[in-house]
Amino acid sequence: QVQLVESGGGLVQPGGSLRLSCAASPSIFTIYIMGWFRQAPGKQRELVATITRTHITDYADSVKGRFTISRDNAKNTVYLQMNSLNTEDTAVYFCNRIPWGAIWGQGTQVTVSS
Repeated sequence: QVQLVESGGGLVQPGGSLRLSCAASPSIFTIYIMGWFRQAPGKQRELVATITRTHITDYADSVKGRFTISRDNAKNTVYLQMNSLNTEDTAVYFCNRIPWGAIWGQGTQVTVSS
């Protein structure tokens, strides 16, 4: 059974930081590349970061240098450290495998506002 549980979101001021976590079921975590996505109001869901099982990472240009994706293979958990947040980072953040599956978690809301 596929399960994705995101956490760690919240309200933060511009320039602040947050660390998101996603606990994934072993059936996908042990096989797939994992990614963080986000969806802002009125916009399409976008992929912001990916990480392979061997910790090779890639980032969207909009977050490069500010966000860091990591994973703990022993805990089936993927993280997203977000620094220097700005208002354009406000969105619901989701994790999923790459390519993404049909099942999504509930996401975690990140709001950047003064």
